[in-house]
Amino acid sequence: MLRLKSLDEALEIFKALGSDIRTDIVRILIDEGPMNMNELAGRLDITNGALTSHIRKLTEAGLITVRGETSGHGNQKICTVDIDKILVEVQAEKVEEESYTADIRVGQYSDYNVSGACGLATSEGIIGEVDDPRFFSHPEHYNSDALWFENGYIEYVIPNLLPEGASFDEIVLSMEAGDLVNNNEKAEKIPAEIRFLLNGVDLGKWLSPGYVGSAKGIFTPSWWSPKWEQHGLLKMLVINHNGTFIDGLKISATKIDSFNFDSSSVVKLRMETANDSGCGFAIYGRCFGNYNQDIDVKVVFSGKNK
Repeated sequence: MLRLKSLDEALEIFKALGSDIRTDIVRILIDEGPMNMNELAGRLDITNGALTSHIRKLTEAGLITVRGETSGHGNQKICTVDIDKILVEVQAEKVEEESYTADIRVGQYSDYNVSGACGLATSEGIIGEVDDPRFFSHPEHYNSDALWFENGYIEYVIPNLLPEGASFDEIVLSMEAGDLVNNNEKAEKIPAEIRFLLNGVDLGKWLSPGYVGSAKGIFTPSWWSPKWEQHGLLKMLVINHNGTFIDGLKISATKIDSFNFDSSSVVKLRMETANDSGCGFAIYGRCFGNYNQDIDVKVVFSGKNK
């Protein structure tokens, strides 16, 4: 998801999409997947020189990504669309009374129960062996920058730094999530479906649009198998006084008020596979995927004692 906090920030997007040819480029890449420059020029019946100027405007606006790949025909520039949504905040955000932020490493989970295809990785390599859930208890798991599992759940403690007398107004979590990394090439590919729970209360779920991680991740290490999923999509989960949202779309009526959190509360976010069909998922942190971040947390609060 590409989040733009004002109409001014979105201006370049509007300009980039103000051309029929550039709109066609984005549509073709969404419908047919990554494509090299020669193929795109042929599809659009324009010269490579003309295509280059359109591609430049789309990349500058953040709508597409161009990566170099080496093949039997030399170096090729591969174009791909790596965003699934564009969120434009038309109204400026309200001034927040107080807030704090924290980064949670992907491997910094407090509880888990996983099975099936699964694994943990740092930027240097796999922790233990793939498809062996015992390694989720390995002491090195804290250093994980990527993890995946076919069935089960992973749970994180959200830092509670509330001052005495304050209460939560909003919790915002940003993370790169994607489809299952499966070591079995013959396994059926099923899009990820993640259910989110806060202190055991169902917040709703997110269904992946499909296998989007085939193109090389910008930050994914070179040792990572090219046959595995390479990246996910940046997702933003928000729970506030109005309900629970993913990328600005309401997924449930569960509000932050119902939890009565205070400065002594333990706050736990659980992410679990949403059904029994083996629709596992992956979480990518720093050094993996297309976004150089861990699980980013922002908490807005009010009402602290003076």
